[in-house]
Amino acid sequence: MKKIILVCLSIACVWAAGINDESIGLRKVSLMDENKVKIEDINYSAQPPGMSTRFDRSFENAPPMIPHDLDGLLPITTELNMCTTCHMPEFAKDVGSTSVPKSHLVDLRTGKDDKGMLDGSRYNCVQCHAPQANTEPLVKNKFHPNFRDEKSKTSSNLIDILNQGVK
Repeated sequence: MKKIILVCLSIACVWAAGINDESIGLRKVSLMDENKVKIEDINYSAQPPGMSTRFDRSFENAPPMIPHDLDGLLPITTELNMCTTCHMPEFAKDVGSTSVPKSHLVDLRTGKDDKGMLDGSRYNCVQCHAPQANTEPLVKNKFHPNFRDEKSKTSSNLIDILNQGVK
């Protein structure tokens, strides 16, 4: 209930201040008129798995972006996940792909080791991992990540540092 009141108050403040709804969103069109929506043609990587250039992570332990084409790999379901055929630890080294980190093989809610199996809450890879695209960001920023070491640009140590500072 508090959230609804806050949202309503926020909208009322924007309306009372006379802020044009075209200046609020990233699209710079009226938020009330979906007829003016222009869907951009985004150039995603068309390279097949293993042939593309990988981007560094945006920050330490950020989910890496998907550097290859996803044709034939979607949809991802609990019964069929094509990502695991290359990215599970037992296959990754042989095919030269990035292995899922140890954090994906543990139930982070309970700490239970899933004994080499992908945790059930981690099956939907594209929930966190997005395809790389050749596009300009909608909003410029000056953020530059600080990695603890060079390896952190391409791999995760989340499971090892997850409880750092927790007593």
